[in-house]
Amino acid sequence: MPSAFNTHNTNPLSSYPQAWERASKIKLLVLDVDGVLTNGQVWIGAEGKESLKAFDIQDGLGIKLLEQCGIATAIITGRNSKMVLARCDELGIKHVHMGVENKALALEEVLKSLGLKASDCAVMGDDWPDLAMMKYAGLRIAPAQAHEAVKEFAHLVTSRAGGNSAVREACDLILKSQNRYEELLNKARN
Repeated sequence: MPSAFNTHNTNPLSSYPQAWERASKIKLLVLDVDGVLTNGQVWIGAEGKESLKAFDIQDGLGIKLLEQCGIATAIITGRNSKMVLARCDELGIKHVHMGVENKALALEEVLKSLGLKASDCAVMGDDWPDLAMMKYAGLRIAPAQAHEAVKEFAHLVTSRAGGNSAVREACDLILKSQNRYEELLNKARN
């Protein structure tokens, strides 16, 4: 196992201020879907196909706020889902990679297409298949219910679980660290 996997520097943010510093440099947020944008449950219908996914509305707004500030978002997931495509279309997420076995390779493709370095991106994942792409990220984020190995590898573990505004928590951190949060909040108040 690479030495990068042996560092344990997670929550709370006040104890690990490097998460704030790392967030201030982010130009791209890459998200897994199941367990990050959803609670990780997969509902299989009578026809043996995935029938439903529930997405948190606050996560969606957080993604839109990042995009408004010029911070790109991407989805890299191991599963194929028409529901994910519909949600990405609704949110304006342009970089969507589904059915991916090698998430690190997909991340390289996204970075290359945007002309970014790995240190420019944050990756949020919840389980072992996400570790390879998280390894390259400038900011590694895990939701509260993530597998222990992922939480140990993360620079930050959110206080909220996947599918329950964990992505919004990550978005807010990035916006606050880049001094954009208050500006956006004031626009919402007017």
